[in-house]
Amino acid sequence: MGRLDGKVAIISGGANGMGKAECSIFAQEGAKVVIGDIRAEDGEAVEAAIKEAGGDAMFVHLDVTSEESWQAAVDQAVARYGKLNVLVNNAGISGSSQGDPMGTQGWDNIMNVNAKGVFLGTKTAIPKMIEAGGGSIVNISSVAAMVAGGGPMQHVAYNSSKAAVRLLTKAIAARYGKEGIRCNSVHPGTMPPMTTANPDTREFNVSRLETFPIPRAGRVEEVAYAVLFLASDDASYITAAELPVDGGSTAI
Repeated sequence: MGRLDGKVAIISGGANGMGKAECSIFAQEGAKVVIGDIRAEDGEAVEAAIKEAGGDAMFVHLDVTSEESWQAAVDQAVARYGKLNVLVNNAGISGSSQGDPMGTQGWDNIMNVNAKGVFLGTKTAIPKMIEAGGGSIVNISSVAAMVAGGGPMQHVAYNSSKAAVRLLTKAIAARYGKEGIRCNSVHPGTMPPMTTANPDTREFNVSRLETFPIPRAGRVEEVAYAVLFLASDDASYITAAELPVDGGSTAI
């Protein structure tokens, strides 16, 4: 028996990285997985790998900044599998992808994907979850929602976007708990790849890891298993929680 047997899950940003790991592990645990991403080739490869391993999955094109795209993805999931039980709002972009940490365009881009994208996914999925008798939403935030950090990695817009996800999670949990909806956030710490074009950032990354209680970078599978727990009925009395997966970095 898998921990997600009989459940249907949408995972945004499922084509690569943490999202890919989540899709694979969810399928291994019995979920029917809807892989949402803008990268069709990578997403279709994840779908094919899951099917080859005996799982059930489908790729759908998903631009998380578009309400219409979210609605289409949810509609396709329900049309194919008949219901929706789990949503993982995994898609996001990093601060380093936008350059200037005080740039207005970078702020808009990051907030649009990281904060608005989570809101739209949640808004769109909840009615179908209520129809199914309840469900679990897991939002991927970051330790950057808890501490500002410092050095070359600190990015105002990224911190702010992930903090928005942190409190949105609690607001949804409070509003929809009586409808059978649980909502929790996972807060990854330093994850691979550790490479960057900026040598100062590279050096900062390596030296920072040495200060962690668990002195290494995390693995995407370690995040995925935390997400699995919160998505499953094992976490049936857990909502509005925030779970760091960070090697203890927020403790120091």
